[in-house]
Amino acid sequence: MPEVSFANLFFVSLIALCTPTLLGFFPRVRIPSVVVAIAAGIMLGPSGLGVIQVDSPVQILALLGLAFLLFLAGLEIDMRRMRGHLARVALAGYGITLLISVLAGQVFSSLDWVRSPLLVAVALSATSLGLIVPVLIDADQMESRTGLQVIAASSVAEFGSVLLLSLLFSTSGGNIGERFVRLVVFAALVAAVGVAVSLADRSVRLGGVFLRLQDTTAELRVRAAVALLIGFVVLAQRIGLETILGAFVAGVLVGTIDRDTTTHPRFRTKLDAIGYGFLVPVFFITSGLQLDLHALFSSTSALLRVPVFLLALLIVRGVPAVLYLRAIGVWASAAAALLQATSLPLIVTAAQIGVVLGLLLPVNAAALVCAGLLSTLLFPAAALAVLRRRDLDSAARPRRSQ
Repeated sequence: MPEVSFANLFFVSLIALCTPTLLGFFPRVRIPSVVVAIAAGIMLGPSGLGVIQVDSPVQILALLGLAFLLFLAGLEIDMRRMRGHLARVALAGYGITLLISVLAGQVFSSLDWVRSPLLVAVALSATSLGLIVPVLIDADQMESRTGLQVIAASSVAEFGSVLLLSLLFSTSGGNIGERFVRLVVFAALVAAVGVAVSLADRSVRLGGVFLRLQDTTAELRVRAAVALLIGFVVLAQRIGLETILGAFVAGVLVGTIDRDTTTHPRFRTKLDAIGYGFLVPVFFITSGLQLDLHALFSSTSALLRVPVFLLALLIVRGVPAVLYLRAIGVWASAAAALLQATSLPLIVTAAQIGVVLGLLLPVNAAALVCAGLLSTLLFPAAALAVLRRRDLDSAARPRRSQ
């Protein structure tokens, strides 16, 4: 066996362990663990104390963590809800988002802050569905009109941003026309695989085998999901698209086909355990390790970009919430705007791709990621406060009428 050091990976795993543990001692502190994980990576990485370096084992597991994160994000999307009025409003809202984000990108380009206004526009257009779903669950809003609208809009934004990032900024090269052809080929192959998996899922004999082995050491359903994930990542890579698209589509496909979980209720929990218990924290911590804060803190002008990017994120994703005013009211629309502006994973991914392609300076990448971190810290908490204010107003209104 080749000599490989796992020392850095050990420190990363310690951060992954200690972060939620410390937060567990302060349950009233509403800070997402991913924020603390990235902050720990910054403090202990090259920008801080220099204790941890990103070597091959850390880098490989971080890439797997990104793939699993996008896979789980795709798994959250319920295609059955992507129809009717909800879908139309979500699509219209994303159209508004793209228009505003392109204008914001042009403004940042005119200030000479970014080299590619379109990359920044795509980064600002995303919403992290995986971060806002727990917030909606905690607020008991998952099945409310507010929750359904936010989930629909966030699903469209997440899917659209992943698609645009892969189509416009693939590290595999090629022009837009070539990438579009690759995307069509990829979609056709995904559809073929989806039909094949759906037909196999209806097989009584195969279903019996999966049912018998799903909770044994074979863990057949989990292995099948992982094989599909890796297969789609390889497929996207071979075709010349970004691997994140393959991972995301794999999650959407599994979520679409695997609608009835009554025979395997622990399947999603097992996938969450692999992702959030092992691989995903490595990706976020590594993102912190790779963040160049020296350049960000080198000047006031560079540091000023963080709140400006944060404000741009709120405007780009928050303004479309005006479409919900008639359906859910002012307070709920304000909460929806804040939740939709919560984004981090795709911002981190876009920033890394931008640095690799030379379209984004490390200082701007760091500012974008810091803005994403602040969005996960501030916007969900503010949304919950707005929803509580709405509930208080609703409770007080009958008493006033009496």
